[in-house]
Amino acid sequence: MRKSLSAWSIGNPIPSILLFALLTIAGLLAFLELPITNMPNVAMPVVTVQLVQPGAPPSEIENQITRKVEGSLASLQGVRHVSSKIVEGVSLTTIEFALETDIDRAVNDTRDAVAKVRNQLPTTMEEPVVQRSEDNGEAILVYSVEAPEMSAEELSWFIDDSLHRELLSIVGVARVQRGGGIDREIGVTLDPATLSALGVTAAEVSRQLAQTQTDVPGGRVLLQGTEYALRTVGRAATVEQLRELRIAVAGGREVKLGDLGTVANGGAEARSVTRLDGRPAVTFSVYKSRAASEVSVARSVQQRLDELQQRRGDLKFRRIFSLVELTETGFRSTMYTFGEGTILTVLVVFAFLRDRRATAIAALTIPLSIIPTFLCMQWLGFTLNFVSLVAVSLVTGVLVDDAIVEIENIHRHMREGRGPREAALVASDEIGLAVVATTLVICAVFLPVGLMDGLPGQYFKQFGLTVAIAAFFSLAVARLITPMLASRLLRMPRHGHEQGDGPWTRRYLAAVEWTLRHRLKTVAIAVATLAASFALVPLLPSGFMPYQDFGQASVSVELPRGSSLADTDAAAQQVARILKARPEVAYALTTAGTGDGGVNRATVLAKLVPAHERALDERAFGNAMLPQLEALPDLRARFDNATGSKDLTLSLVSEDPADLARAAEALERQMRGLKGLSSVGSDSGQQQPEITVNVDSAKAAQLGITAQQIGDAINISTIGDNDNRLAKFDYDHRQVPIRVRLPREFGRDLGVLENLKLATADGGSVPLAAVATLRFGVGPTTIERYDRQRRIDLSANLDGIALGTALERIRALPAMRELPRSVSVLDTGDAEFMGELMASFLKAIGAGLLLVYSVQVLLYRDWLQPLTRMAALPLSIGGAFALMFLTGTEFGLPAMIGVLMLMGIADKNSILLVDYMLERMRAGAPRREAIVEACRVRARPIVMTSLAMAAGMLPTAIGAGLDAAFRAPMAIAVIGGLVSSTALSLVFMPVLFSCMRDVEEWLWARWRTHDAPPQPQPAAS
Repeated sequence: MRKSLSAWSIGNPIPSILLFALLTIAGLLAFLELPITNMPNVAMPVVTVQLVQPGAPPSEIENQITRKVEGSLASLQGVRHVSSKIVEGVSLTTIEFALETDIDRAVNDTRDAVAKVRNQLPTTMEEPVVQRSEDNGEAILVYSVEAPEMSAEELSWFIDDSLHRELLSIVGVARVQRGGGIDREIGVTLDPATLSALGVTAAEVSRQLAQTQTDVPGGRVLLQGTEYALRTVGRAATVEQLRELRIAVAGGREVKLGDLGTVANGGAEARSVTRLDGRPAVTFSVYKSRAASEVSVARSVQQRLDELQQRRGDLKFRRIFSLVELTETGFRSTMYTFGEGTILTVLVVFAFLRDRRATAIAALTIPLSIIPTFLCMQWLGFTLNFVSLVAVSLVTGVLVDDAIVEIENIHRHMREGRGPREAALVASDEIGLAVVATTLVICAVFLPVGLMDGLPGQYFKQFGLTVAIAAFFSLAVARLITPMLASRLLRMPRHGHEQGDGPWTRRYLAAVEWTLRHRLKTVAIAVATLAASFALVPLLPSGFMPYQDFGQASVSVELPRGSSLADTDAAAQQVARILKARPEVAYALTTAGTGDGGVNRATVLAKLVPAHERALDERAFGNAMLPQLEALPDLRARFDNATGSKDLTLSLVSEDPADLARAAEALERQMRGLKGLSSVGSDSGQQQPEITVNVDSAKAAQLGITAQQIGDAINISTIGDNDNRLAKFDYDHRQVPIRVRLPREFGRDLGVLENLKLATADGGSVPLAAVATLRFGVGPTTIERYDRQRRIDLSANLDGIALGTALERIRALPAMRELPRSVSVLDTGDAEFMGELMASFLKAIGAGLLLVYSVQVLLYRDWLQPLTRMAALPLSIGGAFALMFLTGTEFGLPAMIGVLMLMGIADKNSILLVDYMLERMRAGAPRREAIVEACRVRARPIVMTSLAMAAGMLPTAIGAGLDAAFRAPMAIAVIGGLVSSTALSLVFMPVLFSCMRDVEEWLWARWRTHDAPPQPQPAAS
């Protein structure tokens, strides 16, 4: 007879002990080295194309640049979506490729596609910038810097140069971005009257400076045996020399640059203002690379800043916002709930076994299963992130399952009079197939989750594989370690042999006898119970991701278009003062001018005090403050979530901008009247006041003036030339741009603009009004496009309702039902992700069920009885829905994961029961006697394992720990399913088994009848 693995381990304990000792040491080392991140590292192949034409309005950029580039990009292989955002002077196009696309190839293909249409784009446009994103798009740290002894320009340069270099040398830092501050530049402010008198334009002055302020290499020369390098030096060494520079004007004359206006070494024109609690501030944000540990990067950055602060006593760094705190909170919370769950699991085992040694052996399974899992996670390139830690926290009770079954069975044989060693040998052999089956079923369920395709698969790969690996190690412990330790450490029970069934067991067996006598009634009750449970599904609130309190409130402030930066800054400070008056707010950071070309927008970030020190969470705080902010005149204020977006976003797309704008306006107006929605708004923005210059082509051609020349003259006169064409000045070991333009007051007088001089072909000059007409108009401030169509996003925050409920109410609005034919609703962002997720989960569930059935067919060599065991699955799901309904839990992504987890662990009860029923029948027992005996023997371990698993998840379900918003719905679903599957399967499974045996015997009889040889028929009389 071949010896089982458990019997071999009992006879040879050293190899098993050594194996798990090495795995534990290696797992602990891997745990210390695993990166800690908030979410899994999702390598999405995304490429961005930045197209810059300074001063150009969005509508002009869309027609002349963006549409042409999008048309070229749309033909690339593997492109999923092409989206663009266009603001004044800038178009940013994002190309999302299919997951299997190589990112390097995607970048090269994108660069080639842009190059094909480069000759069709305006010559004044800067060279396109094609790049891939090396970070996840969100800053993990934001610091403010104070240096009283440094000017704003000096502090800004310190961050851009020294601090930037210091932080980028840290492993894992991908990008450092400054906020606030002022860039240094040499400003040449020309006098319009002087220019007119001398017949020279601002564009000519700027181009002459660009040609003269340069150093040109001149080759080399050999003089008297020595080789010299030649270099032509044209740059002015000082600002004074720059003022003395000669500029050619009409009539062959020359004048000093200083005679044409003022030359000053100072700061560039501010387009944004950053303040911290009302004081001017300079900040910088730190972005990590995808594969880096957020916690390690944050610690390294803080350590480097501490060193800098010690070396430079005039510097003071202050961390004002951090997403790393959320990551650390989730990590600590998982460790707490893991420890609490382990303790509760052990207490449940002890309450049943009343044996300290047996309890210790069962409890040893948890660390011996979890710690080696960390080693496999390191090999697979996983991180300790939100998803993998959820898997660890929820699998706690599952891991001890196999060991409990083994220990309880050994205990039963010891109560029957066998010694520890004999009991361990007999019990481990008796229960071996059932233990292997239960664990392989769990692995069969979660392996498809780990192999899900698409974007959801990128996130849940680590969840499914972590659970499957931990379950596999728990099986190895149950077969190698548990029987071996039990054979040596357990002692004979004091009460001697088996004393008979207790009162609870007798009541249970009486119920089983009744169900076997009334099989039809029992099946009817089971079906009715199942139907009632599933009838609760429409009553459950539906959502996607549960709300999480990030401890900061973000407010978007918008003023009427045309407002100055000073007006926007004042409005932002007004909002900040209102927020600061609340006890929930620690401090506020304001940024007037959002960097998208408009100075009429601002953001206010309010850092909230820790959650235990305030009565309102982040969402409730925003809903409470919104009426007060909406009452402020001449501004629009809306609360965003921590990532700068809203809880709900709806996208409308169309090729007809007029229809799209009307539909979005009507829908936004009706959404504002819906109860449960707050901060309703759209990203269509206000209309930008414009001055259009309409060129008289006939007059311009007569004078030899081109539209390009007119555009350059206006652009350079108002904001200066393109940065890449500006002259450079050497200052403090760096090159500072020299920006030439007319005074800022120049733009306030339309008459001065009309008198702007333009050079003619014969060397003379004419005013702009001679060849063009200036008219006032309006145009869009921001244009968004999606898959080559115009897009408008409508967004809102939720106030006491679930996401699914809000979407149902919006879809029922008249504006949604009466959308123009040219306008359609688009699934983007979370909606698109949710669609992919549901499809992937359905595939994973289907594959999991098929694998569960296949595993049991292979193990038990039976085609019908696996269906009996799998009958526990619908019973468990019904219980999950019932507990979710009673607790008001949303049926969203976490609850789906919980339901998926139930598929693996709920089948355990039926496997243990049916396995023993078949074993007793093979030993010759009648069917009814085998069923009742199996219920008597296996009821105790089933209840023990179910209670142990429920106890392990109880801290998570009740919201214990620092961050249970995501994990609690999972645990609630699993606990509800465990309760129902345990209670119902213990009662209904014997009847289902009995009915299935009848079907098997009927099919067997039919098969034998068909295969029997034909019998001779008597002759007809």
